This record gives sequence, structure tokens and C-alpha cells, in this order.
Amino acid sequence: MNEIELKKLKIAIVYDRVNKFGGAERVLLTLHEMFPDAPLYTSVYDNENAKWANVFPKIYTSFLQKFKFARTRHQFFGWLMPLVFESFDFKDYDLVISVTSEAAKGIITLPKTFHLCYMLTPTRYLWSGYDEYFKKPFLKFLSWPVVNYLKWWDKVAANRPDKIIAISTEVQNRIKKYYDLDSEIIFPPVSLHHKNSFLRVSAEQKTSRSFLLDARNYYYIHGRFEPYKRLDLVIETFKDLDLPLIVSGSGSEFEKFRNLKYDNIKFIYKPTDDELIELYSNSKAFLMPQIEDFGITSVEAQSLGVPVIAFSKGGSLDTVVDGLPAQAGKTGILFNEQTKESLTNAIQKFDRTKFDSRYLITNAKRFSQSIFKENFINFIKNYKYLKK
Repeated sequence: MNEIELKKLKIAIVYDRVNKFGGAERVLLTLHEMFPDAPLYTSVYDNENAKWANVFPKIYTSFLQKFKFARTRHQFFGWLMPLVFESFDFKDYDLVISVTSEAAKGIITLPKTFHLCYMLTPTRYLWSGYDEYFKKPFLKFLSWPVVNYLKWWDKVAANRPDKIIAISTEVQNRIKKYYDLDSEIIFPPVSLHHKNSFLRVSAEQKTSRSFLLDARNYYYIHGRFEPYKRLDLVIETFKDLDLPLIVSGSGSEFEKFRNLKYDNIKFIYKPTDDELIELYSNSKAFLMPQIEDFGITSVEAQSLGVPVIAFSKGGSLDTVVDGLPAQAGKTGILFNEQTKESLTNAIQKFDRTKFDSRYLITNAKRFSQSIFKENFINFIKNYKYLKK
């Protein structure tokens, strides 16, 4: 398939739900840049919390859109997702790209339509995160019939795409484990930053954020913090070590800790893009204690020359280069257990290790938007059997 043939394709993009902004939404915006005429199909669209989606020429929603409650409490409607995505009609399209961590892969297409699935992860609450989502025995018991049905449907749905692309080695392994399907890897696009400045702190802020003035003095962690992100591990470790730590972001775990008083730990709620770059670029190291599907924040930190201390499972194995302290190209420290002792040892090892920002920035460039676009387009072009 050549460029002219590709441009003639009628393309649609499908995503589970449009009600927030994060790594997956960056993928959608990049796909929009590549295919500006493609509409977006989704279960629900919250135009107040997802204004970024206004760039799409058209957003098609399901019958759930009629229920405002569903736009912000989608977790209560998991049992309806098979019906939601099977109800969409794609008969007029040549290519449909589903971006999904849940049910969007379950769309039904005609033989003439090529369905390419960019899989963020197999449905987390059914597979890799099942025990985390259903911790209480009574909840497991009550949900058993619905969960069993959804697991069956999820496996059926995973076989509907013509091709599956995984976002990382971790996700590729999960696809094989849970669906027994093969996939290829294209790393997601990351907005790489190239700024080396010092925090500009106003006089009014100096009391509460005084240690921010000392560049490379503090450790940093950022994200949307839910239990699996293990912010609790980082807080407990730094409380005992009495080292300066900045936590920024949002989420249930952020709210849980932000009002507690720690002399060495500061919390910043939803920093702006400019503030985020400042916080990254002036930190000593970025922390990633969780198992990530990929881990965009790790790459963002490295793009600013900041090394990463990360748990040695999941996406960090693709994004962080660990090795001997003197090894060229090293971009971070990996620790093997999600315990205070293991994280403490990693921090102590980090203090004995020198990092070259040139290697960090070079490593981050492997995940740039331009490389994602090139790899994605080449992937599509390679399938010459795409029907016109």
C-alpha cells in the first residue's frame, strides 16, 4: 500500500470512553494528527472533562450517553460494554483503529473492513488486576456470574481484530497469556521535553516550597494515583529516610496523603504543563514504584535528563536501562521488590551512581511521536490486503 492508497482509505477511531486525559488520550490525539478526517467512536463523552477531544471532526457515542451518570461513573457499566460496542456500525469504513484497555476491541466489522487494535492492556479488572479490583470475598462472590460472562466475551472480543499491536513487552506478554494471541509492539508516543531551567518560586511560595529552590535536591513522583501506583510505598519510605520528596498529580491515593503533614514531603495538585516540566527537570530522580503497562512519565523524565528509579516489572523494562554503575547508556536504577527495604537500597545505589544526561535524552527519543507515527503508518502499509 502506498501513500495515495492510504489517503483514500475511510478511517474511524474507536476508544473505550472519553472522560479524562492521560497516556491513552495522547495516543488518540496523535492518531488524529495522522488521520484528521477520522471520527471518534466511544461509549460516553464528557465534554467538560475531555475538552481535548474537540479536535475530532465528529464524536459518535452510544446509548449510554443519555445517562449523565455514566459519563463519570463508567465503572458501574462494565456489564453493558459488550452491547455498547457491538451496537456501532462500521460498514462504511475501510480501516477501523480501536485503542483500548477494555471493550472497544469487541466492535463488529464486515470482512471488507480492516480492524487494527492498539491494545493498551487486556481488560485489567478481569485479568491482571482482578484481585486488586475484587479484594473483598463477598464482592468476588456477588460479581462471579457477571465477571465470568465478561471474561468469556472479552476472549471472544480479542479475536475480532485482524491485527493487534501491543504498547510494550509487558502488554504483549499479557495478550499471549490471557488471550493466547500474538501481537507486535509499537511503543506509544511521548511528548518529549527539552528544557533545563530552574524553578521560579514567588516570595509567597517560599515558605511552603522552599526546598524547591535547590535544583536536583528532591526526588519526584507524578501521576494519577490509585492503589496500584504504590504511592503508599514511596511515602512510607521517604518518611523514614527523611529525604525531600515532591508528589504531584491527583487520584484517590493523592487525596489520601495530601493533607497529612510531613516536613520533607510536599504535594502539588494537578500542576500545569509548564509547572510539570519544571518539576521534572529540577528533580534529582523520578520514581516509578508501580507495575506500568508502559510508563510515559518515565520517558518524560528521561527526556529532560532526569534518571529514573523504577520497579523492575512491566513497562519499566522497556523504558529504563539499568546495568553496572559505570556502564555507558545507563538511565536509571531498577529494584526487584515493592518493599521499603528494596526501594531504600535502590535510592542508596542511585546516590552512588553517575548518569550522563546525553544517554537519558537519547534513550527517550526512541519513544518520540515522530517514531510512533512512522512505525504505525508502516505497519498499516505492510498489510496490502486492506480492502478498498
